[in-house]
Amino acid sequence: MTGLSLTERLKIRTLSAEQVRRRALTRALSSPLLRWRYGSATADQILIVPQELRAADPSFWFEIENDHFGLASEIADLKGASPFRIVPPSVAWQRELHGFGWLRHLAAAEVDEAAAAARQYVLDWIKINRTPRGVAFEPAVTGRRLMSWIAHANMLLEGTDAKTYTTIMSSVGEQVVALNATWRNAPDGVPRMVSLIALVLSDLAVAGHDKQLKDAESALIAELKRQILDDGGHVSRNPNVLADLVLDLLPLGQCFQARGRQAPEEIADVVKKALAFLRFMRLGDGMLARFNGVSTGSPAGLATVLGYSGGELEAVGAADASGYARLERGETVVIADIGSPPALEIATEAQAGALSFEMTSRARLVFVNGGFPGPADRDWNSVARATASHNTLCLAETSSSRLVRHAKLEDIVGGLPIRGPDMVAARLSDEGGMAVLAGSHDGYVERFGLLHFRRVALTLNGDRVEGIDRLEPPQGSLRLKADLPYAIHFHLHPDCQCERLAARDTCLIRLQDGQEWIFTADGADLSIEDGLYFVDSAGPRPNLQIVLRGATFGETEVRWHVKAVPANGPPPLA
Repeated sequence: MTGLSLTERLKIRTLSAEQVRRRALTRALSSPLLRWRYGSATADQILIVPQELRAADPSFWFEIENDHFGLASEIADLKGASPFRIVPPSVAWQRELHGFGWLRHLAAAEVDEAAAAARQYVLDWIKINRTPRGVAFEPAVTGRRLMSWIAHANMLLEGTDAKTYTTIMSSVGEQVVALNATWRNAPDGVPRMVSLIALVLSDLAVAGHDKQLKDAESALIAELKRQILDDGGHVSRNPNVLADLVLDLLPLGQCFQARGRQAPEEIADVVKKALAFLRFMRLGDGMLARFNGVSTGSPAGLATVLGYSGGELEAVGAADASGYARLERGETVVIADIGSPPALEIATEAQAGALSFEMTSRARLVFVNGGFPGPADRDWNSVARATASHNTLCLAETSSSRLVRHAKLEDIVGGLPIRGPDMVAARLSDEGGMAVLAGSHDGYVERFGLLHFRRVALTLNGDRVEGIDRLEPPQGSLRLKADLPYAIHFHLHPDCQCERLAARDTCLIRLQDGQEWIFTADGADLSIEDGLYFVDSAGPRPNLQIVLRGATFGETEVRWHVKAVPANGPPPLA
C-alpha cells in the first residue's frame, strides 16, 4: 500500500470488508434454502408493459441483416453465428449485448422479420446461459435485461406458441428471483441503482411477484436518497448518468399508477431535481458540459429527456453539492468544476479538472475539456482524465488529482479511482452586473506547497471573459529551491480555428459560424499547440489549444481575457 494515506488504507479495508459481507449475503440468499423468500420462480403473465423512452434506431435491423452487431461504439462481425456465441470485442459490448437494450431498435424496425429475430435472440440467450455466471449475470446487466424484456413483452410474446411463451416467461421469473438475491452485490453507484429500479419494476409488472415489492421499494428509496444530492446531481459527479436515470424512473412511476398504487414521492422528487440539474449543466450547444465522465451524446437526446419536464422546471441557481458553477450573461455560458473528486468507490470516471471550465457563445462551443472517451477508445482514459486535458492550470506537468493504484481497490470498484484535491473552495458573486467566480484548490500543496487560485469574470453582455490564475503558498511566502514549469490550457473545440496575431501575447479564435474572439494573455508565454478532443462519436479528434507557459519560483500571477469581435467590426488590432 505504498503511497496511500492512512485514511485511504482504512477506506480500502472497509470497502473490502463490505464486499466480503455483500458476497456472503448474496451466496446465502441465492441458496435453495433461502430463495423461497423471493417467491416462486414461475411467471405466467406480464401485467404491465412500460413505455420505452429511449430513442430507437431502425437501421440497427439493417446492420443485423448484414451480420453486423454494433454496440458500445464497436461492431462485431457475426459471420452467421449468434452474438452470444462469438468472442465479444470488449466487456462494454458484452454488457450491452446481455442487457438487451437494443431490442428497442428491432421494435422500431416495425417488420415481422425483426420481431422474429428478437424472439430468437432471447431464446438463444436462455439456451446458452443456463448457468448463472459471468458478465451476463452481473446484477445491473440482469436488471437491464429484465427491463428490456418487459418493455418489449408485446413483441416477444404476442402470437408465439405455448412453448416459446413458457420458456421466456419462466426465464423472466427465474431472473426476478435471482435479482432479488443478488442486487446487493452490484457495485456502488449506478449499477446498484439500475438493479433496484429493475427489481421494483419487475415486482410490479410480473404477475405473482408483488409480495416482494415493499422491500425492494424501501431499498430503492434509500439508494435514491443516498446517491442523489440536494441539487439534483449524482454522487459520482457525472452529469451524464442522470439522463439515463430519468429514463428509467419515469416508466417506473407509470407502472405504479397502472397497478393502482401510489408511487413513492421520492421518485417524482428525484426526477424533478435531476431534470433541473441537467438543464443547469447544459451549455449553449445543447450538450452537457464535459466533466467527470461525460462522453459522447446528442443534443436531441438530451432535449428529449428535458422535454419530460413539461417546461415547468425550477431554475437551479447553484450546484454547490455537486461542485459546479454556472456563469451566464447575454449569449455566453461558462460552466466550471468547483468540486473535489467523489468517494474512491465511485471515482473511476472522475477527472482531474479542478477549476476547469467550458464556454459556449450562442450555440457554438469555444473552450472545451477533453471529455471522457467512448467505450471503444478506453485506451485514452488516463490521458483524458489528466489535468492537461482540461481548461485549467497544470503545474510541473502533473495532475491536480492522483490515480490510486491498488490491486484490491481496483477489483472492488472496477477501475482506477482518483484522489484529491481535498479542498476546492469557490464563491460565485455578482459585481456590478458581472458574474464572477473566485476559487482555489490544494491539489498541488502536498507535492509543491502551492495553491492554485483562479478568478473568472463574465461581463454583463457576455462579450468578454476575464481571468486570473495565481500560484502561491497557503500562507506566508515561499521560495522554491528550483523553478517549476506551469501550463494553463485553453482547449478549443475541433471546429474552431486559431491563429497568432502580430502581438506575441494575442491570438484570434474563429468559430464555425463566423464569430471571432480575441484571446490575450499577460504574465506568460502564449503558444498554439495541438490537442485531442475525446468525445466525438468517431473517436478522438485533433484540436488546437492555447497554452500559457511559464515557470514559478513560488508566487506567480497570469492574467488573460477573451473578447468577442463585433460583427462587421474593424479588423483586430495587433
